[in-house]
Amino acid sequence: MVNKNSKLGFVVAGLLLGILMASMDNTIVVTAMGTIVGDLDGIDSFVWVVSAYMVAEMAGMPIFGKLSDMFGRKRFFIMGLIIFMLGSILCATAGSITQLSIYRAIQGIGGGALVPIAFTIVFDIFPPEKRGKMGGLFGAVFGLSSIFGPLIGAYITDYISWHWVFLINLPLGILALVFVIVFYQESKLHVQQKIDWWGAITLVGAVVCLMFALELGGKKYDWDSSTIISLFAGFVVLASIFILIERKASEPIISFPMFQKRLFAGSTIVALFYGAAFMAATVYIPIFVQGVYGGSATNSGLILLPMMLGSVVTAQIGGFLTTKMRYRNIMFLSGAIMIIGILLLTTLTPETKRYMLTLYMIILGLGVGFSFSVLQMAAIHSFGMEQRGSATSTSNFVRSLGMTIGITVFGMIQNHVFTNKMEVAFGNMGPMPTGTSIDPNAILAADARSQMPAEILEKITTSLSSSIVQTFMWALVPAVLAFIFIFLMSKEKMVYHTESDVEMVKN
Repeated sequence: MVNKNSKLGFVVAGLLLGILMASMDNTIVVTAMGTIVGDLDGIDSFVWVVSAYMVAEMAGMPIFGKLSDMFGRKRFFIMGLIIFMLGSILCATAGSITQLSIYRAIQGIGGGALVPIAFTIVFDIFPPEKRGKMGGLFGAVFGLSSIFGPLIGAYITDYISWHWVFLINLPLGILALVFVIVFYQESKLHVQQKIDWWGAITLVGAVVCLMFALELGGKKYDWDSSTIISLFAGFVVLASIFILIERKASEPIISFPMFQKRLFAGSTIVALFYGAAFMAATVYIPIFVQGVYGGSATNSGLILLPMMLGSVVTAQIGGFLTTKMRYRNIMFLSGAIMIIGILLLTTLTPETKRYMLTLYMIILGLGVGFSFSVLQMAAIHSFGMEQRGSATSTSNFVRSLGMTIGITVFGMIQNHVFTNKMEVAFGNMGPMPTGTSIDPNAILAADARSQMPAEILEKITTSLSSSIVQTFMWALVPAVLAFIFIFLMSKEKMVYHTESDVEMVKN
């Protein structure tokens, strides 16, 4: 006979495995992308492989969150696992980039259910005195996925086959499925509500238009092309219709009255800016190391290790502190450290010692790590079981949106600055090799570096370094905005009594 504590342990293990699969999947795939593109001949359209997953995941988050409030967490978490594993099997069998993109969208639909529902289940099954610890543990999984995803992806691609990048999800998914089905006994107290189908359709349509406009603009199509303008117009129209529908719907997918709760509104907006700022470091530190220092692309999975380890540490500390300090005070500490970390990154030059960059990454990781657990717990704090799924999924949706916008905006900034610096550095020497302005690694790979004259190499590395540093300067904007919006968060903290219930404490 399995006792109650053992059952909870198995449930938590199942939830953690589900989160690990969903959060690690993109990092694994990105590492293997070069090999996948080589096998499937899709150099012109490989962006759809990543975009399809992100679009489906983002669109699915608020929908699955709402459905879990209406009909129960267990069935939709299980559904998400099954859809994710089905998508993984299909991805491993893909014979073209088009097929792979379609199958990745199926994966993304499943992923949209896993993360928000898993975090909501934790709030349902644990009393307040244990939620901080569990929130820290779940937050740490996001950091660990960023560490091990690229390493596992590189190893599997080099020594087995890129197909197993997707198939590795199956044993993890089956374990998670067994643990949740067997050991999770869910409360039957759920309110039957009307499903907001029109809200769901317009939300998915708006997200699809926005994501593809951001992903394709400036790359496959010019920003002023009819295709990109049409996508942005489609986003504006569908988003406007979605807002009108949600304001009148009896049971909306995203409940705007939730934003009347200061703690939820503040933490969600802060998450938006954290996602944008953190992505600048995640994307451009590896490029700096590989392009300026001359690091090997095959070791790219190790470059961000100091930052991710720092985030894992403070994700757990942040969860623990939620029972000792107000959410807002923890985030003030987090925001201050994050700003310091980004400020230090703006001082980078080609002469900066590698150990100094490592120190800067650790500081930034320590600052961002708090947000992985604290913002999730703050977003869900003010709601009962009937709204927790919607609150968690909305918060995750907004953070993902911030990350997507951040990647696009910072990519435009770095690309523009780098191109200008190269033109100034090389004058009238003619156009640079194709791909130089958008992928510095193409001209700064190990084999290319060794054949470059020292003077040419120095000009390129100086231009690249300057463009990345200016990008970090712009990353201070969302970092400072995040700090400002922390003031919007109200002063609640998690406290508990003998009845294991949450109360809001205010001055």
